[in-house]
Amino acid sequence: MSSPTPAPQTSDIDAVESVVSSMPLVLPLAGAVLMFLLAFIAVSMA
Repeated sequence: MSSPTPAPQTSDIDAVESVVSSMPLVLPLAGAVLMFLLAFIAVSMA
């Protein structure tokens, strides 16, 4: 009889875990860009 071949190990990369690690950098930058855009709109309308 032939020896059974081991199943290849698949490392599932979770999309949520890859995003959560960058949240401390992305959230403040997104907030700063949003505040800048809102301030620019307010000044241009005034």
